[in-house]
Amino acid sequence: MAFERISANLERLNQNIKAFSKSSAEYYKLDLFEKVMKGATSLARILVIGFLALFFLLFLSLAASVWISDAIGNASSGFFIVAGFYLLLILFMKFFGSSMIEETMLIKVSRKFFNSGGSDKGSNEDKRD
Repeated sequence: MAFERISANLERLNQNIKAFSKSSAEYYKLDLFEKVMKGATSLARILVIGFLALFFLLFLSLAASVWISDAIGNASSGFFIVAGFYLLLILFMKFFGSSMIEETMLIKVSRKFFNSGGSDKGSNEDKRD
């Protein structure tokens, strides 16, 4: 009699553990899907904004080049000056900007990835302080 109850309880425990592991696996799959989709939509938004900003910068650079050329009186000098400015920006980013960009991206992406979703996840750390 006691062995039958223990056996039944163990069987229910086994079923509960299986159900818990299945629902837990489904939760983590859904959580991963949400994080991947947030990253994908964020990437798409950044690419579209970057593409439009690149066109804006292209036309602004052409306008600045023409304006500088007219101010100096030489047709090609404005284009060389603008190209030199971009070369200086590239060199500056190459030598000084890589670590700054990497650090900023790492911090922002890790915050989005590990604190995704709720105010209750991020607010637990504030409550502990």
